[in-house]
Amino acid sequence: MADAGEVLRLEGLRKSYNIGRPNEVEVLHGIDLRLDSADFAALVGPSGSGKSTLLNLIGLLDSPTDGELYLQGRPTRSMDDEARTALRGQHIGFVFQFHHLIGAFTALENVLMPWMVANGRPDREVTDIARGLLAEVGLEKYADRRPDQLSGGQQQRVAIARALVTRPSLLLADEPTGNLDTKTAAEVFDLLRRFNTRFGCAVLVVTHDPRLSEQCDRTVTLVDGNIVSDG
Repeated sequence: MADAGEVLRLEGLRKSYNIGRPNEVEVLHGIDLRLDSADFAALVGPSGSGKSTLLNLIGLLDSPTDGELYLQGRPTRSMDDEARTALRGQHIGFVFQFHHLIGAFTALENVLMPWMVANGRPDREVTDIARGLLAEVGLEKYADRRPDQLSGGQQQRVAIARALVTRPSLLLADEPTGNLDTKTAAEVFDLLRRFNTRFGCAVLVVTHDPRLSEQCDRTVTLVDGNIVSDG
């Protein structure tokens, strides 16, 4: 069982590639980490430190070689793809450096997409939730615009609303401001912070920007596949 407030717990998480071959390599070497619902944390480290690998494991996009990952108290390592996909869709939201909006869809339809993938055609209640999220990110009047009719910052705001439409317990943000100017980046960061507080959604931000990590409540530093500091 998860402790009250616990969203994510990693115990001895390891990841290797090319297992059993001469070029086998272990990328993560026994990661222990816990995130609670109030956490707003940065994951930092040099290129090649294993950040992307760790993020893929936390996002249930890949499976560890050893150790266990608990999401909302549920062990996930032995889950099949279907169960892992369902759990990911229910509990994890993603925001990337490149927003990956679908060009043929409106802002509102893009926000609804994760819910539709998991549940099918949205009803009025869910659509109203999506419109409310667009209002939260300041884009209520742009609901019917396609991505090519929005600025880069506006598209990233749509991506944040999309990540939150299922009310996830964990939001993973991979370089979410890396493609934005300083002012827009600050606005996007403030949105993430506000949703962390308002919805009790744990946030883990992967970033190379020390200005961004310094604004987080907690910084987890990964070097050569090991957490070397967490504070």
